[in-house]
Amino acid sequence: MHCLILFLAATPTVFANGEQQVLQQGGAEREHWMREAISALDTLISPCPFAAFGTAIVNHTSTGESNLICIGANAIGSTGNPTLHGEIAGINNCSSILTDPQGRFKLSATEALEAYRDLSLYTTAEPCPMCASAIRWAGFKECIFGTSIPTLIDLGWGQIDLSSEHLFRHSRSLGTETVLTGGVMEDETDPLFAWQFQRDQECPFGCHRIEDGGACLPDPDAAQEQWPREL
Repeated sequence: MHCLILFLAATPTVFANGEQQVLQQGGAEREHWMREAISALDTLISPCPFAAFGTAIVNHTSTGESNLICIGANAIGSTGNPTLHGEIAGINNCSSILTDPQGRFKLSATEALEAYRDLSLYTTAEPCPMCASAIRWAGFKECIFGTSIPTLIDLGWGQIDLSSEHLFRHSRSLGTETVLTGGVMEDETDPLFAWQFQRDQECPFGCHRIEDGGACLPDPDAAQEQWPREL
């Protein structure tokens, strides 16, 4: 696994060691991979799942190229597993892909665990304490999210009101550093969480309400992709 170069946006970020810095990355790069996290919802579930928590895990390599390793989406409703938030589902998928003996990487378990330190996790909403803890235990290089926990609460979502920043600050003894960047493309991720409890809100792109104030369902003739994808 190659070492990675950070291309962070000019956005305040928080390190696991508690330091705040401003790093530089092209906004187009961030937007592209956040859109992959959004697209994961359509790929794995639908363009308007009730729990619109999608994840894309990316390798930003030392050559300047970026590669999608895996995606994930909240699967609690389909599996009955209350821990399968989008980030956990993405990590599970990545572990399977990285260690698949017939796959691209063919890593040992030890190598896969080490590889997480070179990966960036993009997620449509701020990780809950469970997912933020998993991200820190994995040792991801970066975590980039869209919608914040306070915004989710304002929109009617039940949340454990503990920020990822707070949890990251209390994980300094783990020996790894994860850069946390929030609010990336929140203008596009916030609406994904607005229609469920705000019945006057529009459905996500490619979806419609079955009745006034009813659930959002995919349009039968909607395109399968919101954005061009280069995988």
